[in-house]
Amino acid sequence: PIHAFDVIFADECHRGYTAQETSIWRKTLNHFDAVRIGLTATPAAHTVAFFGDPIFRYGVQQAINDGYLVDYDPVVISSDVRIHGMFLKEGEQIGIIDPEKGGEALDHVEDERTFDASAVERAITSPDSNKKIINEIAKYAYEHEKESGRFPKILIFAVNDLPHTSHADQLVRTCRDVFNQGDDFVQKITGNPNVDRPLQRIREFRNRPKPMIVVTVDMLSTGVDIPALEFIVFLRPVKSRILWEQMLGRGTRRCDDINKSKFVVFDCFDGTLFRYFKDVSNFEIEEPRAAPLTITEVIDKIWQNVDRNYYTKVLVKRLQRIDKAMAPEARKEFAEWIPDGNVGSFAAGLAKQLKSNFDKTMELLRNPNFQDLLENYTRAKRSFWVAYEVQDKVASRQLFGKYDKPEDYLEAFTKFVQENQNRIDAIRILRQKPQEWNPEALKKLRNELATHGFGERKLREVHSKVHHAAADVISIVKHAMDAQEALLTPDERVERALEELRAFHTFNADQEKWLVFIAAHLKENLSISAEDLDDQPIFSDHGGSGKAKKLFGDKLKNIIERLNHSLAAA
Repeated sequence: PIHAFDVIFADECHRGYTAQETSIWRKTLNHFDAVRIGLTATPAAHTVAFFGDPIFRYGVQQAINDGYLVDYDPVVISSDVRIHGMFLKEGEQIGIIDPEKGGEALDHVEDERTFDASAVERAITSPDSNKKIINEIAKYAYEHEKESGRFPKILIFAVNDLPHTSHADQLVRTCRDVFNQGDDFVQKITGNPNVDRPLQRIREFRNRPKPMIVVTVDMLSTGVDIPALEFIVFLRPVKSRILWEQMLGRGTRRCDDINKSKFVVFDCFDGTLFRYFKDVSNFEIEEPRAAPLTITEVIDKIWQNVDRNYYTKVLVKRLQRIDKAMAPEARKEFAEWIPDGNVGSFAAGLAKQLKSNFDKTMELLRNPNFQDLLENYTRAKRSFWVAYEVQDKVASRQLFGKYDKPEDYLEAFTKFVQENQNRIDAIRILRQKPQEWNPEALKKLRNELATHGFGERKLREVHSKVHHAAADVISIVKHAMDAQEALLTPDERVERALEELRAFHTFNADQEKWLVFIAAHLKENLSISAEDLDDQPIFSDHGGSGKAKKLFGDKLKNIIERLNHSLAAA
């Protein structure tokens, strides 16, 4: 009944990537007389049209700043094959696979042939390219294992999982060969019938030590939580902003069991994915995709004079696709309707024919038998080539924000701080009024820096690479304002603050025990407030503010203020 619910929460309310899907869920929700609230991480145009403008936003960057999610490091893998395609010379050995039956025949290229990048893994593959890319990823995986003591869980997005020409299967074989850890170490999880119990495989990937590497196409792109996931590899192109955000989201989950602080994203298309999505990320509106019109519907649009010039161009493109896809015998079928059955030539002259002889041309286009042929012509038998002799050139580099070099990143940071030291209150406090330093000032500082591309984790990591010092964020900001400022670690800063405190106060044994708790808190948070004494477990587990007041008495407020002052001034 329409009154069944008072309020309806529609989770993942961006779903409905086509106009038809949008229509279905819209009708369903409209049936009920209830308040409707939509929840989504990736709003689309139909989301706003139906639910109205967002009443609350909590962005990914804010969630990262607040510690609920983790950020990623971008790694660019450049591959000549993935960017430029393949050029085959006469006489090169190739394998030709029958996509329907799966047989492979070895042959030689009779004449030079070029495949552009869009054909890679769809019409042709280079085993050498796939292996070199996986080898490049292996370097980062083993380096991660060396630094952290654990091998990272890796999710690889493949182009397809088609019978006999599966890119996913090729990557599974390649990974098993490169990593040499047994079949259980690398698994495929797709919707392909040859994958046994994929949902169970997902649970195993999430909860068990093996598999460590999973190859997928779409199945793990949304709605799956794998907190321990640390590497995401894009070996398939992505054009949808919503899908890109969802795929990245697989890596943002925290995993306290392994102290996960970041994940790594590999763009195997020379950084083109990073560049394409950097300006459209963080949830701008994206239009739903309309279901494509049939060729008969396109012809009817021309007949009805609905945006005739536009739909003429659409029809020409459809005819050109037919010309490329049809088998030789299809020319005989089309020869009954157009000269020599040459669909390409017919397409090239269609716009001119419609202007000079509209009625006669439309009589042909609207003929039911001709339209049936346009839909059901004999397709050419598809073949898939394996370019065994093509050697790819593959290299990689880590990006630092939008910069190739860590020095450039820090130079941009220094410029940002110097230009904004009077505008941003938290920086002004560090420079002029350290007595006003507190947790709120630190939070605002972190948010300002992250908003402008200088997240604290990345900033400290890059600063360490350049200056060989694990400085805290206070030091890094002050050093950007004045290169003579000392670079202190969090431990060094806190110890200095405690030394200054002890110069003004004498503490007994019980008070010193509490100073140990305070020091541990400060090394993580670089500030303290009275509220922290009840909100933070390290204090609340030992009696909270009540115990602190009992131990320190009237000196407690002064101790907190002096510690904050010393932390900012050190």
